[in-house]
Amino acid sequence: MVPIPQCDPRANYYAHRSEIDMAVQRVLESGQYILGEEVEFFEREFADFVGAAHTVAVASGTDALEMALRACGVGVGDLVFTVSHTAVATMAAIELTGATPVLLDIDPKSYTMDCSSLQEALRDHPVGRPRAVVPVHLYGHPADMPAICEISQKHGVYVVEDCAQAHGAKIDGRSVGTWGHIAAFSFYPTKNLGALGDGGAVVSSDANLLARVRELREYGWRKRHVSEIPGFNSRLDSLQAAILRAKLHHLNSDNERRALLARRYEELLNQAQICLPIIRFNAQHVYHQFVIRTVQRDILGDYLSDYGIGSAVHYPVPVHRQPAYAGRVHTFGDLTHTDYVAGEILSLPIYPELSLAAVDRVARHIQEWENLKN
Repeated sequence: MVPIPQCDPRANYYAHRSEIDMAVQRVLESGQYILGEEVEFFEREFADFVGAAHTVAVASGTDALEMALRACGVGVGDLVFTVSHTAVATMAAIELTGATPVLLDIDPKSYTMDCSSLQEALRDHPVGRPRAVVPVHLYGHPADMPAICEISQKHGVYVVEDCAQAHGAKIDGRSVGTWGHIAAFSFYPTKNLGALGDGGAVVSSDANLLARVRELREYGWRKRHVSEIPGFNSRLDSLQAAILRAKLHHLNSDNERRALLARRYEELLNQAQICLPIIRFNAQHVYHQFVIRTVQRDILGDYLSDYGIGSAVHYPVPVHRQPAYAGRVHTFGDLTHTDYVAGEILSLPIYPELSLAAVDRVARHIQEWENLKN
């Protein structure tokens, strides 16, 4: 019985091994290992992919989100509105600016920000200055950006997109990362576009915002060794940039493969007693995760594990329920959907190198499990 992992970044390396190895060798021989040409080339190529004017590459996705917020002037005393159903990295980035997160409920179909909750929160917010909204494009499904941007504009707040899980996702043919004022991407190895280490990027078509990010990522320098503003050390290294350039050429085809695998799951499991992903009519999902729901999530996960099939829960404890954030964040409303979704979600195996036969095997065992429990 060959194991089927829930994700497999090593398989993606093997799929593009010759190009990645050549890219690494090129950098090793160049003698330039921090920023430099490789990073500049990647910044231009990724901006073209997203459809934005500018990209600034940084050391991680968390850094990218923090610096995107700081570029918008977010700081102490400000309120930043986001969701509780997200990776803790979203919250960490907001808190690093000194701002206070205000956590909203999600739409239980797309698992992304509920727009009615956002509208009410911006109208009846806690004490503080509303400064930014951070919609999270979760699992590869875009948040409802047309509505979020319209609501945010009425209240005069910045929109900072968290695109860590949605490289290539679109709404009405327009890429995520181009709807708000500025956006953050992560290149953690398991992402749709993953480095072989940490990495991130900030994208925008606002040259002034990106100029500020460029200063922030390297000690506030405009001229070397002269800090105009307090900054950080958050530089993407040349090796990761070269690896990302090699893999970027395959991102569209890799995303198409993810969509094919998702369709296969849906065909095989459409009669199953589980909730399959639901896609908003104008959205293009890139299936960073294939997330199902069942009230017997843990039992199903254990059953699949017995047959060598990996699964995962993204994310089992909403941020507002985590001990570290007790008393540190505001919630707006009771976050009903967030709480019950967290108890039911299960991510099945999905990555471009996964075979259709493996999908068939996963689906067969889910069907067998349902027959046994019935």
